[in-house]
Formats: sequence, structure tokens, C-alpha cells
Amino acid sequence: MKRVTEIKPAGTWNAASVADSVVLDAGDRNRRRIVLTGEQGTQFMLDFAAPVSLRDGDWLVLDDGSIVLVRGAREALLEVDGPSAFETVRLAWHLGNRHTDVQIVGDKIRLRYDHVLEDMLRGLGARVVALDAPFDPEPASPHGHGHGHHGHDHG
Repeated sequence: MKRVTEIKPAGTWNAASVADSVVLDAGDRNRRRIVLTGEQGTQFMLDFAAPVSLRDGDWLVLDDGSIVLVRGAREALLEVDGPSAFETVRLAWHLGNRHTDVQIVGDKIRLRYDHVLEDMLRGLGARVVALDAPFDPEPASPHGHGHGHHGHDHG
């Protein structure tokens, strides 16, 4: 089976060199090891010592030199912003306080569709638009803070 030997960031490749593409949601783009099949049938294994985060538009170099384009699957999302920059930052704080994955797109915040968060955001004065688009959440914080014992209460 072919193996991924290198990951190149989006925008650094020549589209003419792509042999296949693989469509993955945000969860499947954050893996250490997975067997994948491209849209043209190319089977290959991604196998790294630590989890990697693939972004929509990245490309995977396989051990035979072929290139597979990573495409983000369309997911149900909410796009939100506030009536001012301050209010948008306040909305981001509320989402971060709930450990919600977010993507920053211009001056807007995207998150996976969640009716409870949608209601909360609207209650906080947010403009909320539902859409289907690839989701590229911000990478996890590098300081190693997990979801174990935090030392603070979420109540």
C-alpha cells in the first residue's frame, strides 16, 4: 500500500501535478494513522508518529511521488459575528469558554452547527447564518492543555 511521506501546505503546489483527491471532514483531517481512498481510487496510508492536522487544500506526497489533494468536506456550520469588533470578540470568548472548535474567516467566526450554541449566540446579539462549507478549525493550543482536570469549574 502506498504511504504518505510528506504533507505540503495549501497554496504551495501545482494543481496539474495532482493525481487524486480525498475529501475529509474536519475530524478525519486530524489523525495520526488512517487508510484513505481517493476519489479516483488511490488507496494509501497516512501513518505518522504524532497526529497531524490537514487543512483544506493541503497536498499529500506519496512514496511513489504521486500527489493527493486534501479537500474539506462540506459540513453544516454557523457563521457568526457581532454588531462591533468588541462584540465579536465577546462572542469568541463565550465559544472558547465552552471549548468549541472555531474557524476565523475574515471578521466572522465559524463553528459546527449546534442549535444550543445558535440560541445562545442569538441571545447574545450575534448575527448568525447557517451554511454548508469545509471547516478548518483553529489548531489546538500548543501548551498541552487537555480536557482532563482543569482546576476550574464549568458550572
